[in-house]
Amino acid sequence: MIKATVSGAAGRMGRAIIGAMHTADGISLIGALERKGHPALGQDAGRLAGKDDLGIPLVSEIAPLLKEADVLIDFTAPDAALQSVEACAKADTPAVVGTTGLSSDQVTSMTLFSRTIPVVLAPNMSVGVNLLFKLAETAARSLGDGYDVEIIEAHHRLKKDAPSGTAMRLAEVVAGALGRDLDQTACYSRRGIIGERGKDEIGIQTIRAGDIVGEHTLILAGSGERLELTHRAHNRDNFALGAIRAARWVVNQPAGLYTMADVLGLG
Repeated sequence: MIKATVSGAAGRMGRAIIGAMHTADGISLIGALERKGHPALGQDAGRLAGKDDLGIPLVSEIAPLLKEADVLIDFTAPDAALQSVEACAKADTPAVVGTTGLSSDQVTSMTLFSRTIPVVLAPNMSVGVNLLFKLAETAARSLGDGYDVEIIEAHHRLKKDAPSGTAMRLAEVVAGALGRDLDQTACYSRRGIIGERGKDEIGIQTIRAGDIVGEHTLILAGSGERLELTHRAHNRDNFALGAIRAARWVVNQPAGLYTMADVLGLG
């Protein structure tokens, strides 16, 4: 039985993961973490997730939990996630990180920690989304430069980062397939008299509204036709199940930085 600790346990994803773990085979919750001062500290993790009491209160100290855990699953904020993975590296505990909004410097730090422990770092744990990445790469490479690229993402009104980590990963995949530098070709907004669309432009547009769980659409538009690839999440269960799948996988891997494509064998 794999013993897991969830960091960000009172958040939307943390609660979804704990709820999914309640009935998952081969893995069990042994610890639940939240930031210092969080109002949910001391509450039972199972009850917060809408399940029966588990006898596992939310705490803010990570080190004692890592002594018992086989894996940490983190859905928090960039700074908190980096601190969690640093603690995992010191404790020799594998980590699964679904936190988005990491800066390039923070990803570099994650990479350094992954020299000590195995880390799955993925902006989206959904099996369907990671298949979308693979399909997007194939489509972009096949269609080439004759098709304009636009990415539209939509999430709930409380999401803090934009564009979503999934949208940025989708843009990176397409840019790589087309041999483009995303930093030079990304276009995040349009207004006023902007002139003709740049030939190599990769549009990435953001919608924030209501309780949208997550929607991502890649548009490849050519002369007389367009191809659209869309993934819509109806709830957070798919992300939670993907995170659990990653946790089961990562505990058997050597040190290194991995993605969900590695977990799913889509490499």
